[in-house]
Amino acid sequence: MELHPSAIHFLQVIQVEKRYSPNTYEAYKNDLEQFSAFLQRQYEKDDLRMATHTEIRSWMVEMMQEKITPRSINRKISTLKSFYKLMMRRGEVKKNPLAKVQTPKTSKRLPVFVEQTGIDQLLNNVTFAEGYEGALDRLIIELLYGTGMRRSELLNLKESDVDSYNSQIKVLGKGNKERLIPLHPQLLASIKKFIETKRSEIEVQEGSYLLVNTKGKKLSAPIVYNCVKKHLSLVTTIDKRSPHVMRHTFATHLLNNGADINAVKELLGHSSLAATQVYTHNTIEKLKAVYAKAHPKA
Repeated sequence: MELHPSAIHFLQVIQVEKRYSPNTYEAYKNDLEQFSAFLQRQYEKDDLRMATHTEIRSWMVEMMQEKITPRSINRKISTLKSFYKLMMRRGEVKKNPLAKVQTPKTSKRLPVFVEQTGIDQLLNNVTFAEGYEGALDRLIIELLYGTGMRRSELLNLKESDVDSYNSQIKVLGKGNKERLIPLHPQLLASIKKFIETKRSEIEVQEGSYLLVNTKGKKLSAPIVYNCVKKHLSLVTTIDKRSPHVMRHTFATHLLNNGADINAVKELLGHSSLAATQVYTHNTIEKLKAVYAKAHPKA
């Protein structure tokens, strides 16, 4: 649907000025389109600036009736908060309609991760396919677990991002923020071996992406997802088997082995410590289990 000019301007701001990722931009755009459609359908309004707190509440009720989760509803309301914050700053809205809106409570959800034994089995005992495709699958797994990077960051890696001399890799994260992640010797060796295999078996351009398909083209997101799902299925029974689970696993294993939480925050590329602290809950649960098993009075 066609958005009101104020909404279009807002999207331009988050895309050009704030430099949000394409995925975040699309999520914001979809949220505004859904709310705009609701306003037109229920109240015959096409200007989001004219929405009232009652109308926003009605939208929330409709979403609840459609069984949309509280977490998803809160994310959509967060989009509206950003929109009305900009409108208030520009003087296009005098009163923030969200001031009287209370969002639904969400239950705390611990990050899902793979146990250390599962990862050890995957890296040491699972046999990957022969040839280039097998080497590609293995490096995808090793990079995700060895660095904790996001899938989008993995897909955009260039060969030039690998700094062999300093044993580190440059990652372009959210908001186009660069960060350096150290590479342990085994992972660095795997990257070098993979590049040799790639250059000997397929045609690649100079300065190409690190991970490419058999035609030398940049990998797509579904290929990475399917690779992780396929191989995690061999070593774990957890329901979620995605690239993001590998990120959770990276962070949880670091903290379980005594890593400083601020260091983990920097490695993950989080903008605030609060986003990283969620992983400490898994560590606490592990400590509770150890205590219950080992303490004579437990």
